[in-house]
Formats: sequence, C-alpha cells, structure tokens
Amino acid sequence: MPNAFTTANVRPVAAPLPPAVPLTADFDVRQFESMAQQLVAGQRVPGLAMAMVHNGRILSARGYGITDTSRATPVDSHTVFRLASLSKSFAGTMTGLLVNDGSLRWDSKLVDYLPSFRLSNPAASQQLTVADLLSHRVGLTHNAFDRDLEQYVDFRTLTQKLAYAPLQCAPGTCYSYQNVAFSLVGDMVFAATGDFYAQEVQRRIFKPLGMNDASLGLEGIQASPSWARPHVRGRGGWVSMMPKTTYYQVLPAAGVNASASDMAQYLLAHTGHRPDVLPAPLLATLHHQLVDTPSEIRGSSWRRTRLTGAGYALGWRTYKYAGHDVVFHGGAVQGYRGLIAMVPELDFGVALMWNSESSLPSGMLPTILDTALGLPPGQWLDDDIDPTLYAEATDNTSPDAPHAPGAHASASTAAPQ
Repeated sequence: MPNAFTTANVRPVAAPLPPAVPLTADFDVRQFESMAQQLVAGQRVPGLAMAMVHNGRILSARGYGITDTSRATPVDSHTVFRLASLSKSFAGTMTGLLVNDGSLRWDSKLVDYLPSFRLSNPAASQQLTVADLLSHRVGLTHNAFDRDLEQYVDFRTLTQKLAYAPLQCAPGTCYSYQNVAFSLVGDMVFAATGDFYAQEVQRRIFKPLGMNDASLGLEGIQASPSWARPHVRGRGGWVSMMPKTTYYQVLPAAGVNASASDMAQYLLAHTGHRPDVLPAPLLATLHHQLVDTPSEIRGSSWRRTRLTGAGYALGWRTYKYAGHDVVFHGGAVQGYRGLIAMVPELDFGVALMWNSESSLPSGMLPTILDTALGLPPGQWLDDDIDPTLYAEATDNTSPDAPHAPGAHASASTAAPQ
C-alpha cells in the first residue's frame, strides 16, 4: 500500500447496487436452524445464537441451547453474547458516521486529536491516520501488548508503551493486527465529540438501528435481562465462569455485546437497508479493502479451500470466497466465539455467536455460504451432527482465533481471550 494517504484509497464512489441475486432453491433456513439445534443437543456447545437476512428481510433470528450449564435458562433471540473482535466493525462504523458529519476525516492525523500520542519513530507518530488505525496499518508488530493486556495492565499504560514498541514498517504500508493500538479510535471519538465512545455508539448505532439488547463493557452485559455466560472445558464438560474483564478495557476492539435480534438489525443496516443511518457511500467506504492479508487464506479447512484472496477494510475483513466478494469478521475471547459475513451480490448476511470455546459452530458459516451461493457442499461440519458432513477444528493460526482456551490472544482475536 502507498505510504501517502489519499481520499481515493479509502472512499470509493458507491455505484447503485444491482438487484440482489436470489438465493438458491436449495437454501432452506429450517435446515440451518436444525443444524444449530443439533449443535446444542447434548451440550456440544452450551448456547448459540444465529441471525440471517436477505434482501432486506430477516430470515431468522433465534437462540438455541442454554445460557449457563449451572442454570439451564434457554437462549432466545434477545439473549446477549459477547462479540469480541466483531466489535471492530462497530468502531469503523462509528468513525464513519463522524466522517460523514465532518467531525473527522479518514486522513485525520492521530496527533492532531491526541497530541501526546507517540510511536518509537517521531516521523511515524506524525503520519498515522484514522484509516491506518482502523485497517491495522499502524506499523507495529502484530497484537502489540496483548499479552500485557491479558495480565491486566491498564489500557492507558499500554498506550504509553507504544512509544517504545518496535515498528516493522511505516504507518500505512503494511498490515499487522492490533487490539490496543486499534482502540485509540475511542480516544479519537472522544476528542472529536466530547462524549465517551460507549455513549456515542449507543446514540449513533444501537438506538437508531433498534439494537435494543446491545451494550458495551462488562457492566453492559451483566445488566442484560438475559445473557450467555462464557464456558471453558472442564473434566466434566463445559464449566461456566464470569466474563474475563481484560479485553473489555479496549471497547473499540472488543467491547460490544449483542443478541441475535440486534445482529439481524445490524446486518440489515450493513447490507444497505438502513440508508437513514448508514448511507450507501459510507458502506462502500467501510467495506473497501485497503490492505492485503494473505495469512487469512491459511488456517481452517474452509479458508484453505474457498479463499483466493483476503484483505482488511475499516473494521471489516474482505474475502474472495470461491470468486465471490464476502465481507467478514471473526472474534474470540475466553468462553465466547463469533462470526459475521455478508455476500453483497446476494444481499445476504449471517451472524453466529456462541458461549464456549468449541470450534464446532465455525463450520456452519461456510456451509451456509456454500448453499447460498450454489457451490458444491464442502465438508465443514462435524460428522456426528450430519453424517454427510465433517468438521475440522479451527486452526489456531487463523487471525481470529486464540492460541488455546484461556491463553493469550492470537493474531486474530479481535478481543482475544
């Protein structure tokens, strides 16, 4: 990517969208709802939520299983899950709304709003832009200071330590996934608006979209009438626990909580059906690839088989999935996992969230995409769910997966562990 930032490389002109291609005749929402139900049977995963939208309609927004293995309360469409790195798309969206207002520009320099911001190279400190931050082009080594965050070092201390962190490239010139640095966008929002990031997201995104269950932070999820507790593996099966607080320190990277009902509304907005809140030119900008991420093509079986290209936009990943454009993100923190994907040519979106460290539900996403696109079915799901399908455990080298349950974040946990 060029070092010089230009408006052109972040704000494409939004052409009118062609009519959405119909989903294939084989696409049966009930089939996928049944798969979700089978996943929670016998507590292979304790609880799961799924939302699907197409052509401006909600096809499904339901919960499955239970919120807590120690208290068998059912998951429903309003049960809240922790979104982990799926939160990054909300940070990009929030920033885009401020750009639309003229409060920020994509090429605004961080130092103009955060004068104390420092990188180890003074010139780099002066160069870093809002768009660089949201597309992981800061120039730091990957997941800088995530391990310290895991050890409960406070966010302010970690942002100050960025001044001494090694740089692997100039800002804007290479990709390296971040959580701590990424979350400086919250400070930018405060500097531009005078209001805290969480309040602005609530006011500008959750409320107008009707995301009535959504919240940010630990207090937000605990205040929810129904919320899914995280689960880790124990000798006797899944063990529920309290949410780990570390990545709630970095709200833009990992702080959002939401239900299936919320995610259905969010998908409708990001597929272009809420132009009153998210206009088409803004969506085109947010979903426009800014940097290649070839490591995404490796990892789990479906990535190796289906992906021929991968990149990062503004809080979103971009994939070439069997030749089709897909906008995507994954997330993982201790006891929670989630995936979200949209296929623009189909006007289709899906989100999955579950409250355990199981990899099993991950295979539902490519299974759903294959069916929607009319591709020959891949073997992505566990064979004890459906005898015709096979599940592969998530490869921990994937940029949205943690090293191991309870371990430090990997290159992809948008709010790892």
